[in-house]
Amino acid sequence: MRIRSVQAGQTRADDGELPLRRHWRDGCGRLLVHAGGRGAPVSVPLEIATSYRARTKGLLGRDRVNGAILLSPANSVHTLRMRIPIDVAYLDRDLRVIAVRTMPSGRLGVPRLRARHVVEAEAGAMAGWGVQVGVRVEVVAEGRPEVRRVPRPA
Repeated sequence: MRIRSVQAGQTRADDGELPLRRHWRDGCGRLLVHAGGRGAPVSVPLEIATSYRARTKGLLGRDRVNGAILLSPANSVHTLRMRIPIDVAYLDRDLRVIAVRTMPSGRLGVPRLRARHVVEAEAGAMAGWGVQVGVRVEVVAEGRPEVRRVPRPA
């Protein structure tokens, strides 16, 4: 069975047996919310946190959030040492919302067994975007420029 590229950062088997695997890197992108019956998807600025360090930091120490942050892989969050209450959407492997919660600061979230990714935003923002259980979202990662190392002169 061959694995082929579907989109930047996504692969799947040619015969469709394997589920879609997503490989994002820390950076920025857009969250597209495909709420049923709305027509065009809602586009939200997104920060992508996939490294251990970026996921651990998350929204700690921030007073505001511009858009949302995606933590991947993750199936639970906490709001200890956070300054603001947040909305949390738990996503399954197909990027469907399986739960949405508003969490005040100083709380531990309940782990969701089917969750593979978590999206965090300011409290109240997700309702305005149409994020609710059963809605599918899409992550569009912005390309990162290639960094080339210049050899030191001898």
